[in-house]
Amino acid sequence: MPRSLIEREIPDAGKMTPGDLQGAARHSNSVLETLGPRIEWVHSDVAEDKNYCVSNAPSEEHDS
Repeated sequence: MPRSLIEREIPDAGKMTPGDLQGAARHSNSVLETLGPRIEWVHSDVAEDKNYCVSNAPSEEHDS
């Protein structure tokens, strides 16, 4: 299955607390559930104003 990197701009992402990051992860996981069962989150990295998510999906249009 193809692996994709998604870059999202999130102001002050690097300043988020662990609780904030958990909330963002819960939201992302709920979005993935609505997109389809074949999308698999691999990991995320947080930078100053960005979040980078790596996921496996059958095609790019399923990985947003």
